Amino acid sequence: MMKFSLFGQRFTQQAGILELMEDLGRALESPEGKIMLGGGNPASIPEMNRIWRKRLSEILSQEGEIEALVAQYDAPGGRESFKRAMASFLSRNFHWELGPENIVVTGGSQAGCFLLFNLLSGEFAGGHQRKILFPLAPEYIGYADQGLSPGQFVSHRPRVVEEEAPFFKYYVDFSDLTVGPEIGALCAGRPTNPTGNVLTDGEVHHLAGLARDAGIPLILDNAYGAPFPSILFEPVEPYWDNNTVLSMSLSKLGLPSARTGILVAPESVASAVASANAILNLTNPGLGQALVQPLIENDALLMLSRQVIKPFYLARRDFALEVVAKVFGQRFPYRIHRPQGSIFLWFWFPTLTIGTRELYRRLKERGLLVVPGDGFFFGLGPEDQDWTHRRQCVRVHYARKPEEVEAGLKILADLVEEAERS
Repeated sequence: MMKFSLFGQRFTQQAGILELMEDLGRALESPEGKIMLGGGNPASIPEMNRIWRKRLSEILSQEGEIEALVAQYDAPGGRESFKRAMASFLSRNFHWELGPENIVVTGGSQAGCFLLFNLLSGEFAGGHQRKILFPLAPEYIGYADQGLSPGQFVSHRPRVVEEEAPFFKYYVDFSDLTVGPEIGALCAGRPTNPTGNVLTDGEVHHLAGLARDAGIPLILDNAYGAPFPSILFEPVEPYWDNNTVLSMSLSKLGLPSARTGILVAPESVASAVASANAILNLTNPGLGQALVQPLIENDALLMLSRQVIKPFYLARRDFALEVVAKVFGQRFPYRIHRPQGSIFLWFWFPTLTIGTRELYRRLKERGLLVVPGDGFFFGLGPEDQDWTHRRQCVRVHYARKPEEVEAGLKILADLVEEAERS
């Protein structure tokens, strides 16, 4: 049997994100078909698809453009013209004091976070360890296994506030949030995958202050947020300062296969990520940069995000909530995290006794894929292991076709009701 290094063992073990992607892959190939409310693939928006077709046609028709796209390496931190355009776009629209030296492109925002986490935490000279602190659990399942060292991530239990039925919301519990010398960075999504939670402006400024006082950066994962793709339904202000790393992505514009992440960061961090890119990848995929650069230069991407992408997902969210109200009714207790952004509904079934792992198994047998919630609560301390809430939540992708969402939510309601009665 092949023997792997500690690195190899870590990245071949069963992981939540691996299970999710394998289930999705098998479902796509399944002849009987599955109702796929488990993944995070962005919706196919016809108006955005027309934009990408037009841009591809322009690239093909312009002398030298296709050669620049496929026949040469870009700099390891991204195309210089793209970085200048992005810095100008952010400075122009948000009055942030930054330049192209603050921009670095990565092969997707997940790859960018992997580099950030392992640059800022893990084993340091002298043998001491530093960790990434997620101040608001649950957080994105794709982070959970990205550390190269055991115990590299720690999470903080939220304050859970029940609002007018059926909603609830997580808030950062600052009353016992401590940023000790073992912490190398703070990280939070805004909006958050899986819950759709959006940190308030006050929470962001408080976290930024804690990070600055500790001499560490704040990482804000902005894959769903403003200025693009703007799948954000709360009136909050985008945030960046020279102690913050803002992680952005082109995926939810409708370009997931382009694998283009963008980090807006202090110059020292951007330079370090570019250096790591050179060693790992030589360069980054150029397709996404080429497709969106003119739309950044003329601010069209800002308009498309606000007037096309955001309304599309808002309508899908509202449709899903209407279906939930209709098919769940009063059949069993449930709560939904207030869906303030992203493309998911986060359900909490407070009287569910079988756990969402078992619920997930039963749903899969009925042809429905969702994501059990326990994998999103990584990094919590031993005092939180008996917290039943973490085994009572599931994530549902609401941006699929309406008929698929409705059929899936009916199956979910039936199975939860069965579990409640057993």
